Amino acid sequence: MPRAVAGKPVGEFDLIARYFAPLSGPEGLGLIDDAALLTARGDLVVTKDLLIEDVHFFPDDPADSVGHRALAVNLSDLAAKGARPFCYFLGLGLPKPIDPVWLDGFTDALFTFQQRFSIRLAGGDTTASPGPYMISVTAIGYAPGAGMIRRSGAREDDIVMVTGDLGAAALGLAIRRGAVEGDPILVQRYRYPEPRISVGQGLAGLASAAADISDGLLADLGHICAASGVGAVIDDGSLPVCDAARALIDRWPEGRACIWFGGDDYELVFTVPPAALDAVMRLSDRLCVPFHRIGRIVQGSGVTLVDRAGRPVQTEGMGYDHFASGMVAGKGGSDDG
Repeated sequence: MPRAVAGKPVGEFDLIARYFAPLSGPEGLGLIDDAALLTARGDLVVTKDLLIEDVHFFPDDPADSVGHRALAVNLSDLAAKGARPFCYFLGLGLPKPIDPVWLDGFTDALFTFQQRFSIRLAGGDTTASPGPYMISVTAIGYAPGAGMIRRSGAREDDIVMVTGDLGAAALGLAIRRGAVEGDPILVQRYRYPEPRISVGQGLAGLASAAADISDGLLADLGHICAASGVGAVIDDGSLPVCDAARALIDRWPEGRACIWFGGDDYELVFTVPPAALDAVMRLSDRLCVPFHRIGRIVQGSGVTLVDRAGRPVQTEGMGYDHFASGMVAGKGGSDDG
């Protein structure tokens, strides 16, 4: 990424000019004003996530993975709403002394993400942190013409589906914490989540409800059920798992809980009326993204996991909750919902 000012930053405004002004779009006014100027061309979808060192990422995680994650988790929220990314605001707390190498990696990752997803920095704030790195991103997107996909639209007999595969990121976190040894690709899945932006946009007008899987499949589907006033029955045997995750679970059976509760997958779980299923599967083929049918919406409340014979699977856990114990995957999860 080009730097606007050469040399090591010596103060806040030098830091902004060198590292963040090159990321700004026209809305940011070159980051030389006290505010941004946004021109909206429709309804806006706004989301916010806060990342704190040693809570959402490790102190020795690569700086580029932190920058990638900071934008990815926000864009994943926009994806779940079917929104098209527009711009974002960045709040950054930096410990002293400022580490220019860390900032290079962090902002280079932001720049790369911006290029991939056509989003730009519109403003924010920087401050000195008395302790850890603290990163706050507020992302703004345009709602789809068909209307934002809400959590509250699931109805009885809708089909429950997920994109991609589950559990890899949580297993990567377990490897990262030293709980088990496994394929390094799982750690990469934890460090570098991929938001399903194109999928979300394609689901607008087709999906009745959706959420991104940040806190764990059962927790995030549970949010959909609670908002919609329904229940869900999920077939444990239909949950998709990648080869690296399956190999680890085969020799570490307790890792299977990562599929249910682990979080950090940032796949989409969504519900589809039966009449829309063919259109949804055509979307899967067009985007070359696998969609998996994993269950159905029923009367009642909560999420029930069953085996192939329809018997309830005994599980203990609830997904990630910032203010409660009982977490399976430890430091994962960054959703606010």
